[in-house]
Amino acid sequence: MSRGYTLMEVLVTLTIIGMVLAAIPLVAGGPRPGAQARAAAIELASALRQTRSGAIAGFHDEVFYLDTERRVYRVGGGGSEKALPEDLTLSLYTARSELAGENAGRIRFFPDGSATGGRVTLAAGAHRYVVAVDWLTGMVEVER
Repeated sequence: MSRGYTLMEVLVTLTIIGMVLAAIPLVAGGPRPGAQARAAAIELASALRQTRSGAIAGFHDEVFYLDTERRVYRVGGGGSEKALPEDLTLSLYTARSELAGENAGRIRFFPDGSATGGRVTLAAGAHRYVVAVDWLTGMVEVER
């Protein structure tokens, strides 16, 4: 007569359940457009915060550059370009003095933490995120 399960039986059962649960997202069809847009918005917000921190720490202006047509951005003047997902729709709203062509522009941060301000809109399907930079404080926020 059995009094219960052994520890080994419980561990094997939990391992099998864990493997099945981990495989569900893979079977469900990969990344969702909304998740991809959200991840890109968080990535851009992080890059903008990094640019602001560089301006404050270095006691000089720093720029965040974005090309909406090529879908690339760059932190600082000498930074390398980083690509954004191809299936996102991007738009940039920034000060007129910071435009660098029809599809590109900058958001400039100053040593006191303030900025020229602006916002980057990322959209994928019905999902839309706005990364906003306050001109007075230079604070960066992700809005849905």
